[in-house]
Amino acid sequence: MDINLKVKQGLRIRAFYLFFIMSGIQIGVGVMGTPKYIFLDAQQDSWISVLMAYAAMLIVLWVMLLILKSYDNADILGIQVDIFGTWIGKLLGTVYMLYFAFVLLVVLVTYIDVVQLFIFPQINTWLLGFLLLSLVVYCVAGGLRSIVGVVFLFFILSHWLLLLLAKPISLIDISNYQPVWQASMIDLLKGAKSTTFTFTGFEIIFWIYPFIRNKNQVWRPIFLGATWSAGIILLNTLIVIGYFSATQARTIEWSVLSLFKIVELPFIARFDFIVVAEWMMITLPTMMLLMWAITQGMKRLYHVPKRITLYAAALIFLVVCGFIDEHHLIMALNNQANSIAFWIIFVYPLALLPIVKLKKAWQSRSKKGAKR
Repeated sequence: MDINLKVKQGLRIRAFYLFFIMSGIQIGVGVMGTPKYIFLDAQQDSWISVLMAYAAMLIVLWVMLLILKSYDNADILGIQVDIFGTWIGKLLGTVYMLYFAFVLLVVLVTYIDVVQLFIFPQINTWLLGFLLLSLVVYCVAGGLRSIVGVVFLFFILSHWLLLLLAKPISLIDISNYQPVWQASMIDLLKGAKSTTFTFTGFEIIFWIYPFIRNKNQVWRPIFLGATWSAGIILLNTLIVIGYFSATQARTIEWSVLSLFKIVELPFIARFDFIVVAEWMMITLPTMMLLMWAITQGMKRLYHVPKRITLYAAALIFLVVCGFIDEHHLIMALNNQANSIAFWIIFVYPLALLPIVKLKKAWQSRSKKGAKR
């Protein structure tokens, strides 16, 4: 397997689109219920936990870029093979793909659960799964550039939902934020860890980096995209704390979606129906990018054509999602995904960086010794 990818110019994308990729893959189903889980740990100081998680994410992103810039045009799959050898490198790459597959499944079943809870309680899970996966397959089959175009379009078409938060913001009780710094540092760190599944997705940079045309400009859109995502999560967390009582903030499962129930329009009785349907535009980019990463990984590691992986994976997801239709099981999967994501996206890059630097330093000395 080649360590560095040779990507045709026509298949590359500008660094500018990393802003939409970052926000598109991070702002998904996790945003709908994360404030509750942060509040269980950090109480009214949950917003501090979000800021701590944001700071940690920026550090990890910086580390990821240092790793990527140590190579000419490599992704994480090539880097792992170069560092650990073919067998261990491919094994680690397979673990990465299985992680992406697990996250994609969790996103799929979670959104289906929300649709069944808020709109169509009796609708068949397989039917919803088929409709969603059909859209994913259609877009992923067009390649990365097509996916990026859809991500950009859905970003523009979905962010008007932020305007609807004006109503709950006007009803915020400031006293709900007091006293400040009441939570201990351990509780704040636990709250920050609870945001992992919501912030997950930025590790896609490890896979997309070789497809970036102007790599010298990647930091700004990545930073702005991560900041935008963190800003939306912070805003939702602040509104949930200020609008709901402490008891409600601990118990309401989809607290962010519940905020839209108070929005009233003369021609729509239940505006939250519109929000749940519109949330599909927020969920699909995450699923598309994860599915693309799976197909890319299978092609790189095992030379399986992308189309075969795409159709086979979609069929597997469709079959499996039909058996995961109980709410408590879906929540357990979300918690499991949160725990796994913490180690893969926050811990692993920090451990990988010194190994990469040592390997590059050793290779540099070997080359100098050979010249002498």
